Amino acid sequence: MTAETESALLAPTPEQLAWQRAGLGMFFHVGINTFAGKEWSDGTVPASDFAPTDLDAEEWVRTARDLGARYVVLTAKHHDGFCLWPTATTDYSVASSPWKDGSGDVVGDVAAACRKHGLGLGLYLSPWDRHEPCYEDPEAYDAFYLRQLRELCTNYGELFEVWFDGAGSAGRVYDWEAIGALLAELQPQAMVFNMGPATIRWVGNEDGLAADPCEYVTRSTDLNNYDPDVVELGQARYLPPECDVSLRRGWFWQEGEEPKSVEHLLEIHDRSLGLGANLLLNVPPDRRGRIDPVDAARLVELRAALDARFGAPVAADLRAIAAPAGARVEAELPGPTVFDHVELVEDVSTGQRVRAHRVLDSDGTVLAQGGTIGVRRIHRLPAAVEAASLILEVEGEGAVIEAVRVHDATGAPAPALPEDYRAPTDAPID
Repeated sequence: MTAETESALLAPTPEQLAWQRAGLGMFFHVGINTFAGKEWSDGTVPASDFAPTDLDAEEWVRTARDLGARYVVLTAKHHDGFCLWPTATTDYSVASSPWKDGSGDVVGDVAAACRKHGLGLGLYLSPWDRHEPCYEDPEAYDAFYLRQLRELCTNYGELFEVWFDGAGSAGRVYDWEAIGALLAELQPQAMVFNMGPATIRWVGNEDGLAADPCEYVTRSTDLNNYDPDVVELGQARYLPPECDVSLRRGWFWQEGEEPKSVEHLLEIHDRSLGLGANLLLNVPPDRRGRIDPVDAARLVELRAALDARFGAPVAADLRAIAAPAGARVEAELPGPTVFDHVELVEDVSTGQRVRAHRVLDSDGTVLAQGGTIGVRRIHRLPAAVEAASLILEVEGEGAVIEAVRVHDATGAPAPALPEDYRAPTDAPID
C-alpha cells in the first residue's frame, strides 16, 4: 500500500479535526522549577519553595486568548513530581506550600479561567516522576499514576488535551492499556499527546518547526528530545503533529532570559501552523505567578505582526477544472489583487490526500509549490504580485480544496531565524 493510499484510508475523528483547526495553543510551564532556578529538578526541592506572591491564572489565559490561542496546556506535574493541585496521592504539592496557606489549586484556577474565556484546557502529567519512591516499582507506580490521572480527569471539567511527555521514560513501560481505558471513560474527547493511546504526536524537535511534507498518518513517533527512542505503533495511525517551543530559551521562567524576537516567532509560525501542524507556544509565568512584562510585550508585538500579515485576507471563489491527472482548481479573486502570501486549506475530513501542489498565475507562472497542504498551508512569495485569478494544481486522489486566500503583508515584519540560532537539543544539566 502506498503512503498516499494509506493516508486516504485514514480519516480524523471529529475531535482530531477540531483540534487541528484550533491550531494555536499556549503552554504554561510553571512549578517548583520556577523557584529552584532549574529546568529539571530532581524531586528534592522542598514544596515550601513554591511561593508565588501574586499568582493570576486568569492573566495567563487572557494572554493566550489575546494572542489568538484556542487552548492552553498546563504542567500539572513535571518530572520533579511536584503537583499543582492538592492531590490525595502525595504531600509533594501546592497543599504543602505557603501559597494561599496550602489551600490553593493552580489547576483549578486555570480551569476556571479557561471556562470564563472560552479556551480549551490541556493538562500535562509527566509519566516520569523523580520524587515518588514507588516509581522504582512499575506496578505500584502505575496504580499511583492512574490515581493522579483520575483526579485530573474528574475534578476540572472537560479536557481538550492530555500531554504525556516522553522525557526520562526511555526503556520504561507504563500501563498504557489502563491509562487508555481511564481516558476513554472520563475524557473521551481529549486529544492524547504522543504516548500510549495517542491521537496526536510530537513533531520531533523542541524548536517549533515542522517540515514539508507534514504527514498526518504515521507508523512511528519520536519519544522525546533527549533519547534516540522511537515508538513503533504497529500500524498506520492518523496522528497530526504538534510543534512545541518556548518563548524563551528554557521552558521554566529564569532570571536573565529574554523572549525570542518577533522575526524568529514569525518563522516558527510559518514553519508550524503554516505547514499544517499545530503550534504550542510556551510562555512561562514568573516567580510572582504573573506573565513577565517583557514576554507580554513581545506577544503583543507578535499579534500585531500577525495581524499586519494576515489580518485582511482576500478569499477566492473556487471552481474545479477537469484535468488528466490530479486535480486543478481555479481560484477567482474579486478583481486584480496585490498579494505576497497564498494560503491554502484542504478538506481533510476524509483523510489527508494532497501529496504535492503548485500555485500558478493565469499566465502559467509558478508562484509557489510544495508537498502537503493539510488544514492550512501558507506560502510566502519572494515578492508581491498582482493577479485576478490563480490556478492550483494538486496531486492526490480525491483531494478537495476547501479555501484559497491571499494576503498582502507589504511593510509587515518578515520571518527570520537568528544567524546564530541552534535548536535546543541537549538535555538539561540540572
